[in-house]
Amino acid sequence: MEKIKQNAFVKKVGFNRIVLVALMLLLYLLFGVLTGGEFFGVSRLLNTLNYVYFLGFLALGVTFVIATGGIDFSIGPVMFCCALVSGYCLTTHGVPMVAALILSVVIGLAFGIWNGYLVAFWNVPPFIVSMASMNIAKGIAAVFTKTQSVSWPQSSAADGWYRNIISCNGFPVGLVIFLAVAIICAVVLNKTKIGRYILCLGSNEEAVRLSGVNTKKWKMLAYVICGVLVGIGSIFFVAAYTTVQPGYGDQYNNEAIACCVMGGTSMVGGLASISGTVIGTFIISLLQQGILALGFSKDYQFIITGLIVIAAVYSDVSARRRKN
Repeated sequence: MEKIKQNAFVKKVGFNRIVLVALMLLLYLLFGVLTGGEFFGVSRLLNTLNYVYFLGFLALGVTFVIATGGIDFSIGPVMFCCALVSGYCLTTHGVPMVAALILSVVIGLAFGIWNGYLVAFWNVPPFIVSMASMNIAKGIAAVFTKTQSVSWPQSSAADGWYRNIISCNGFPVGLVIFLAVAIICAVVLNKTKIGRYILCLGSNEEAVRLSGVNTKKWKMLAYVICGVLVGIGSIFFVAAYTTVQPGYGDQYNNEAIACCVMGGTSMVGGLASISGTVIGTFIISLLQQGILALGFSKDYQFIITGLIVIAAVYSDVSARRRKN
């Protein structure tokens, strides 16, 4: 095994990424065989991609937060809050589609600023902040929509053009946008001062602070980036599924975090991989579709996702112990 890890190609690509890609392909083939080839169909592939889009944006966003050593359990409910409030303004108050889409991102940004400010400047533990924001997001969405579900326009409607961000004439536009945003996130995290400080905060925040860096600003920025990406994720969610109900979204928190830790992002901060998060998103989405294709309920995915998180965190802790 060590000889394989020392191979020039493996070192360049990353052993963890190769294993994840192999696991993703194995799952795809396994589900295809178990469903008698049904899983290889175009409709199942499109359903998987629809799930990838919104979950991927949540996972990309929370990667920045976890890289600082923080956590955000509010991303799912905030995504639903963005979709519900902006959708209600669109369908009930006649707000133009473009304004509604922008409003979705603005709401996500507002939650990002709120979470980041409380964590960075008030020193409130991230766990407490995110749990509070989760309830606040659910409450705002329920009060604003009077606990009613919101249905965004269908493709055939006059404002249905927004669904073209998912697919346009059969071309997976959503996949191109998602991968483009992932590349931008990778550049920000690995090639810019923003990413360098965010990762350093996760490694040793006190050392960074003593070196004269404004740690509060950079920590807050990680949550702001997360909020914006969650807002964008809400747009992709409604473009794929149209109807949104108040009180939901919690299940996507663990799934997004699982994408991150599976992809190599350390839960204690200081180490993150955008490419790993992307591959992890595809794996979780394949699991979701595969379980449904086999006739099981989504509850089984919750069990598997929980086990994945435990296994990934244990692997990370073990690797750090060996390194130390």
